[in-house]
Order: sequence, then structure tokens, then C-alpha cells
Amino acid sequence: MTDAQRTLNAEFSIDSWDEVPYDEPDEGPKLTRVVIRKTYRGELEGTGTVEVLTAQGRKGGGYVASERIRGTLDGKRGTFVIQHGGLADGDEQSVFGTVVPHSGTGELSGLSGHATEASQGVLTLVYSFES
Repeated sequence: MTDAQRTLNAEFSIDSWDEVPYDEPDEGPKLTRVVIRKTYRGELEGTGTVEVLTAQGRKGGGYVASERIRGTLDGKRGTFVIQHGGLADGDEQSVFGTVVPHSGTGELSGLSGHATEASQGVLTLVYSFES
């Protein structure tokens, strides 16, 4: 059985951004690996560590990422992992994100949901807990 879905908007700041290109061809998008460290505040309090792979072209790009979040959600402490990504085609953008099934630890065990960064510096998480 699953609790009712809830939605939160958690503001975050980026504490560090370490980007290293690993393929820079003469033609086509540059490929990079980025490690990002974040601090969340508000309805989600804690930190996030993100490993990102990007393809950065002149007119389009994309990224895929795995992010471990450590903190407190709904008064419950633990960690969970979100896999997320996005594509850009000129001004058109699409994003996706999902809590990795069974990735919750501690009191966040049983967490499931979807996550997006629909606006700059805000993670929107639609989530529930298995009972």
C-alpha cells in the first residue's frame, strides 16, 4: 500500500561545479563529466551529490545524471537517489527525473516518485511512501 502523493518544491544552491571534458571533436557536441554538490533548504533539508554526463552542441544538447540526496523529507531522515536528465533543441527543452526504486535508506525507505527542475534552483518532487 502507498501513502497519498505529495508535492514539494525544494530550493537549492550549487556549492560546487567541477566539469571535465572527455571528448571534444572538431565536429559535433562536446562530451563532459560534471560533479555538482548542492544544498537543499525548505521542505527538503540536506545535501545532494550529482554525477552528470553532458553532450553540449551549438544548437542542442542533453544530459543524464544520478543524484544522491542526504537529508530530511517530511521529518524523515535518510538518503535516496534520483536519476534525471534533459534534452534541448534550440529553445525547446524537456526534462525527466525519477526516484530510483528501493534507493531510499533509513526513514526514507519506501520512497518513490518523480522529480524535475522545472525552474532554476528549484527541485519539484512528487512523491509517496510505501506503507
